[in-house]
Amino acid sequence: MSLAIAYSRGRSGINAPLVTVEVHISNGLPALNLVGLPETAVKESKDRVRGAIINSHFQFPMQRITINLAPADVPKEGGRFDLPIALGILAASGQISAIELAKYECLGELSLGGELRSVNGVLPVALQSRKANRALFLPLENAQEAALVQNVELFPAQHLLEICAHLNGQQRLPTGINQTPAPSDDKSGLDFADVHGQFHVKRALEIAATGLHNLLMLGPPGTGKSMLASRLPSILPPLTEAQAIESAAIVSISDRRFDAENWLRPPYRAPHHTASAPALVGGGSNPQPGEISLAHNGLLFLDELPEFDRKVLEVLREPLETGHITISRAARQADFPARFQLIAAMNPCPCGYLGDSSGRCHCSSEQVSRYRAKISGPLLDRIDMHLEVPRVSHQVLRKGLPEGEETSATIRQRVIQARQIAIQRSGKVNSKLSAAEVKQICTLTESGHQLLEQAMNSFGLSHRAYHRILRLARTIADLAGAEQIQINHLSEAIGYRKLDRQG
Repeated sequence: MSLAIAYSRGRSGINAPLVTVEVHISNGLPALNLVGLPETAVKESKDRVRGAIINSHFQFPMQRITINLAPADVPKEGGRFDLPIALGILAASGQISAIELAKYECLGELSLGGELRSVNGVLPVALQSRKANRALFLPLENAQEAALVQNVELFPAQHLLEICAHLNGQQRLPTGINQTPAPSDDKSGLDFADVHGQFHVKRALEIAATGLHNLLMLGPPGTGKSMLASRLPSILPPLTEAQAIESAAIVSISDRRFDAENWLRPPYRAPHHTASAPALVGGGSNPQPGEISLAHNGLLFLDELPEFDRKVLEVLREPLETGHITISRAARQADFPARFQLIAAMNPCPCGYLGDSSGRCHCSSEQVSRYRAKISGPLLDRIDMHLEVPRVSHQVLRKGLPEGEETSATIRQRVIQARQIAIQRSGKVNSKLSAAEVKQICTLTESGHQLLEQAMNSFGLSHRAYHRILRLARTIADLAGAEQIQINHLSEAIGYRKLDRQG
């Protein structure tokens, strides 16, 4: 047979569109032509494939070989097409079974000796192979990642010869075992028991963890803002399997190593304040996920918030509302999920010591206003909780509570119980409630409505802030085990709008 077809998968955002590799061998001067919008790495595959076939003791056809990567109008990139191209050439030249090859999907980079090397983005490929009801050949190094997808038949291999022997019925490859890794213990050693004092901040972080509310901490340097933020993941419930696969798929297509041991833990990303807008939201000629997508289903911590470029911060506004980001370029467009919880920290003024007991601040009111104006009102409006982190006394810092500080494990149990109440009621955490659901679920008494309306008028709150206060009050009520939002729950929620009150 002079024509053979092999199935593979490309990459578009976190999707893995089908790429059909068509190989045709005809008479003529020896040549290998590769068509179908291949990028440089794909064009170079012809030399890797030729070396792999010859060094695997197969015969490379000395004829005219035409390889088409369909669909022809979609750019193809990376070394993932080496394996399907090699198998297509061998099938078209009659050295392996073309009928058997059509039953499988395959991807992997080849060395000149025929060994299979790992590629990025295997998890989305495994998901799509399952949907297409086809088995998958892949490099052995990618097997652990692909095995997270249940009910897909995997055949990991180390060498081209192993796959050819399998297709010719000579020696069948062992099937990769689908497995869901058990949650491992947190080895970071970060625990809320390490933090002495700051009880109201711990309370606010517990509320934020329960409802996945965005939070901004305001305080002088050295009061523990970064320390508290780094311990927030220790009180978060583990991800569901569906959430974990979503987050793992984003890591899979990036250049970061997939960690199967920690795959059920919410991601935690803390980019430096010099990060550019593409680094934060994603970008590039071939769009890659940014920090907000790598934090999908987890936490994004922005320390020294006003030190970020204002244009960089403004790009957060849309994904904070919609939960996804679309990267558009001249040649292509990619959509990445970005449902993250924003935790930010900042100093109260340029020197950092405004209102501090040390009395070291010499900033003018104009300097303070200009400093805080680096964070726009629309962005601040999307942050549910603003709270001060004051300096604790030396006695508290040295001794802590006589009975000891509360551990993260204890707090996490309360978070899990309260979050379960919200999920049983509406199927989602409170921060994700729609406007219609807020009206139905976050009901107030008459005195509650009067209090909230008074706060709206006094602080000049927006309608967005109105709904965020109601969602926050609902979370506080869930932590208290209350069916109805009470005045004290609403008052506490309003109290977390500190920067609105100062405005």
